[in-house]
Amino acid sequence: MLRAKLSVVPAFALVACLSALLGGCSSTNVDKTANWTPDRLYSEAKDELASGAYDKAVPLFEKLEGRAAGTPLAQQAELEKAYAQYRASEQAQALATLDRFIRLHPASPGMDYALYMKGIVNFNDNLGLFASFTHQDLSERDQKAAKDSFESFKELSTRFPDSRYTPDARQRMVYIVNSLAQYEVHVARYYYSRGAYVAAINRAQVAVTEYRDVPATEEALVILAKSYDALGMPQLRDDSRRVLAQNYPQNAYLGGQSSGLKKSTGPWWKIW
Repeated sequence: MLRAKLSVVPAFALVACLSALLGGCSSTNVDKTANWTPDRLYSEAKDELASGAYDKAVPLFEKLEGRAAGTPLAQQAELEKAYAQYRASEQAQALATLDRFIRLHPASPGMDYALYMKGIVNFNDNLGLFASFTHQDLSERDQKAAKDSFESFKELSTRFPDSRYTPDARQRMVYIVNSLAQYEVHVARYYYSRGAYVAAINRAQVAVTEYRDVPATEEALVILAKSYDALGMPQLRDDSRRVLAQNYPQNAYLGGQSSGLKKSTGPWWKIW
């Protein structure tokens, strides 16, 4: 009789434990936003965004997308989510959100902002985390993101010339062109310093022919002249010097004062 009682006690305890566990699971799976209106969802998401809680803002915007599907508010939520992802340093997710928006809402009033944000995400992705510690020049990094950023800004300025975002986009386009040209010069300088004169000429010519009226052109012409001289090609050397003298008559290389090549002392490109 005593043995039977002892076996019953653990059974009740097991049931009680299971009930407690089930109760805990059900409480954690409850969606506290289930009865929220779309307006409240948007307000709460904006509050999280304003406070810098981007990880909390993103799922709220995602819920709003679903509940307000087919409305302008859902489109706004998608754009706000992309911005939150960008601020949370989730560039890949932000770009995916923006690409989806651009594909699904080609006539949206927010298209200019979507293009601007896409340009901004790629623009900042050029620098990355480690460059802030190493002071690495944008021209020394892979330029794919810069080119993608330029294309987004170009589409924005072409399709929406009167957009509030276009003036800033155009300034950034100038910056990107300078960066791309300086990238070619950086590589040309590297090849020249190692005696790879043909490779240096090829990269310097890209800077001169594809990116006109940019600061990097001056050094590109110097590299061309010095590389042709090193290869024993006086006519092409003199042609390069002539173009350099016509456009940059004060260059030190022309006066024989120094090599005429610039030495990097820090990020030349940082204009804001």
